[in-house]
Amino acid sequence: MSTQKPSIPKGTRDFSPSEMMKRNLIFETIKRVFLLYGYQPIETPAMENLSTLLGKYGEEGDKLLFRILNSGDFLGNVDDEELKERNIAKLATKISEKGLRYDLTVPFARYVVQYQNDITFPFKRYQIQPVWRADRPQKGRYREFYQCDIDVIGSDALFNEVELLEVIVDIFERLRIEIVIKLNNRKILAGVAEIIGESDRLFDITAAIDKIEKIGLQKVNDELAEKGISQEAIEKLQPVLTLSSTNNEKMTALKQLLKHNQIGLLGIHEMETVFGLAAELLPETNIELDLTLARGLDYYTGAIIEVKAKEVNIGSICGGGRYDDLTGIFGMAGISGVGISFGADRIFDVMNELKLFPEDNIATSKVLFVNFGEEEQKSGLKLVKTLRKLGYSAELYPEPAKMKKQMAYANKKKIPYVILMGKDEINNKVLTLRKMKTGEQMQIKIEDFIIKITNKDNSILA
Repeated sequence: MSTQKPSIPKGTRDFSPSEMMKRNLIFETIKRVFLLYGYQPIETPAMENLSTLLGKYGEEGDKLLFRILNSGDFLGNVDDEELKERNIAKLATKISEKGLRYDLTVPFARYVVQYQNDITFPFKRYQIQPVWRADRPQKGRYREFYQCDIDVIGSDALFNEVELLEVIVDIFERLRIEIVIKLNNRKILAGVAEIIGESDRLFDITAAIDKIEKIGLQKVNDELAEKGISQEAIEKLQPVLTLSSTNNEKMTALKQLLKHNQIGLLGIHEMETVFGLAAELLPETNIELDLTLARGLDYYTGAIIEVKAKEVNIGSICGGGRYDDLTGIFGMAGISGVGISFGADRIFDVMNELKLFPEDNIATSKVLFVNFGEEEQKSGLKLVKTLRKLGYSAELYPEPAKMKKQMAYANKKKIPYVILMGKDEINNKVLTLRKMKTGEQMQIKIEDFIIKITNKDNSILA
């Protein structure tokens, strides 16, 4: 039998211990800030019923859902004629009733409706879990990745949008990533769709213009035409797509353009409110009004937020927006919410590329005890236990191997200190402490060593 070469699916990644230490630094930083702002944790299942997921992300999003085959004879409900038809969409509904979650927002909306009697509103929640998308893998785009979400649901106050901006600035300052924050408003886009005579094609328009940075203006125009948007409407849209000036100048131009459009003017008012509050609370933060920012998701109804790293071309590292009736599809109408999602995997890539992780952030023990044999093990294990109780990571080499092998193990794992306790040391109630970086050694009474580490004396284990 031939040997199988181990591999993982495209668009997924394994992470080594040192990489996991880096990732955990990101997760812990994000979680710490979420808690500072009063957000509470929840978790939802990796899989959801397809009835929960389908129709929430638009036609393109639905295509990216990973579907799970029904257990057992999943073709049991499919007849021969249906197999011959090869109608994939129809077959999919018969052989699959569940799918892996595409994001954390729709499962959150389902959670809110399901547990509405147990929730205190406004409900501020955070959630850090993986999501899956059947996307084409490329730089910064994975099929499995972690999202770190916060949402406020049950409040339509625009202060919530500004607090989310504060959270964004707080987290990226702690991670030392320089960012660009972009804002838009879905109501402005809806107003624009109305004045160009394509109000019923809002999603097609936003899905296309959301790609402008990736594919350029001409290809966006081509896609709009392919979707059936009239040439006249596309021409009317050009001034909006090419508007480049200060935020105030953009607002002035929009007010003129949308002066007779109620929904568009409401969007402008909301944006002015958010920019005004942000100017007071985040005076040193540059926030850009970007009218091509659409984030092609069906459920956004107000503010749209996107964050990119200044120094790395990798796409958005955080994004979100307001949704006024996401819970309505689950039977709980009129509940407004707003939220953002941090892409932990892209943040990890950015920090790696910019070398922002601390060099000493290594997944390793502080101390290794050399194993000299069965009797010496007993004394070593007692001291290992003492060190662990005092908060020091420590380990005993599992077998009495040659000294060279044990030292090589410590070097490879970058363990900074090695303790030697052979028969002579034990008889004299001393230990030898070796600093691996310099090779420097010192002998100290075991009793004095315990006193010093108990008092966190940096002269011993710095």
